[in-house]
Amino acid sequence: MSLFGTIMQKIFHHGAAKPAPAPAAPAPAATPTAVPPPQAAQPAPQQATPQAPVDVEAVLSEMAGQKGGGGNWRTSIVDLLKLLDLDSSLQARKGLADELGVHAGADGSAEENIALHKAVMRKLAENGGKVPAGLKD
Repeated sequence: MSLFGTIMQKIFHHGAAKPAPAPAAPAPAATPTAVPPPQAAQPAPQQATPQAPVDVEAVLSEMAGQKGGGGNWRTSIVDLLKLLDLDSSLQARKGLADELGVHAGADGSAEENIALHKAVMRKLAENGGKVPAGLKD
């Protein structure tokens, strides 16, 4: 999985509820009446239910609170990656920059890191995240 894909996975599925267990099948009746032959189960029709956008800021704030602060994840790509327990090394950030097409400043420079953070936030918004303008602009 790409680094951005991992970022999305960690944010969009943070604290996701586990699926409810399937209900137990009812016990067969013990009456001596004729039992109709079993019918094949008909699959329930798929309904397209739009998912509510994930509140990226709320999720990251919650994660930061659980970790005692989370550094400056709102502006720092390094702190954001650390908050998500991901590799924040220069090599990892260079790979993420290539993945997202960020070519601002020299590798590892403040200019590149700021542009990379904004690109991640914009991409999260494009993929169903609710991201405040201040984090992506």
